[in-house]
Amino acid sequence: MKKYTSVHDVADLDQLVEEALHLKANPYKYKNLGENKTLGLIFLNPSLRTRLSTQKAGQNLGMNVIVMNLDKEGWALETQQGAIMNGSTVEHIKEAAAVMGEYCDIIGIRSFPKLQNREEDYNEELLQQFIQYSKKPIVSLESATRHPLQSLADLLTIKENKVEGKRPKVVLSWAPHIKPIPQCVANSFAEWMGQADVDFVITHPEGYGLADEFSAGATVTTNQQEALEGADFVYVKNWSSYTNYGQVLTDGEGWMLTNERLQVSNNAKVMHCLPVRRNVELSDEILDGPNSLVLEQANNRTYAAQAVLKRMLEAK
Repeated sequence: MKKYTSVHDVADLDQLVEEALHLKANPYKYKNLGENKTLGLIFLNPSLRTRLSTQKAGQNLGMNVIVMNLDKEGWALETQQGAIMNGSTVEHIKEAAAVMGEYCDIIGIRSFPKLQNREEDYNEELLQQFIQYSKKPIVSLESATRHPLQSLADLLTIKENKVEGKRPKVVLSWAPHIKPIPQCVANSFAEWMGQADVDFVITHPEGYGLADEFSAGATVTTNQQEALEGADFVYVKNWSSYTNYGQVLTDGEGWMLTNERLQVSNNAKVMHCLPVRRNVELSDEILDGPNSLVLEQANNRTYAAQAVLKRMLEAK
């Protein structure tokens, strides 16, 4: 595996999930694999679970791990080709990524979208230039359009909690938020569920449809209660509009998931990538109740990252 930016970089989804489960049961079995190898984790945005879980995953494999908050600790990056750098940018990504490639054997990069220009965000310029100029395997720690480490952990969590022999119904349900949120997690989860052995439904208010490339194959409805009927898993997440890019179109009244709304489900387990705004996106009664899987998801982030890093180390 030379890069990990989406489900399309995975040759066999079931095999990767099984590998993550194996590593969860045997986290230090391959601790010599990363000996004398360096993992660089580069953040341009805040992180808790991604930062700590990926760092732990690298250490479980015996890697040295360097973490840098490039937005605060590094020089202002220029990404435009042919730029005359007589403004606020100090270093071009050509040199910055190349130098990181000299120091690191694998690089993880996190960069959120700006939610101002859809074409610019969905071109994934920063991520693609890191791949081009670092010349090292790249792991997306969340990009402008996807969050593939989260999605692998989500699929792992569903695998562990589903009823054996039953094809689960999985619902991605939009939730309210106080500010515009990227589509990354929703895009990625939808893309992965499209490749998994599940019945997948997306529910959201009018105007919040995801790009077709991510929601293809899913049943899409603006009726949340209809979507929740018979659900085995409900993934709760906010995202801003894709069509009216980056905009908040509704206050989301009536969309926060509660135990009452879940009564039509099949005693559904509830998922969220975290962080979560309590009693805005999800009610206390669900987050603190027996149906919540949010901490299991967070724990599985380590083994999802470890499975990806293991494959990259084995490919070198």
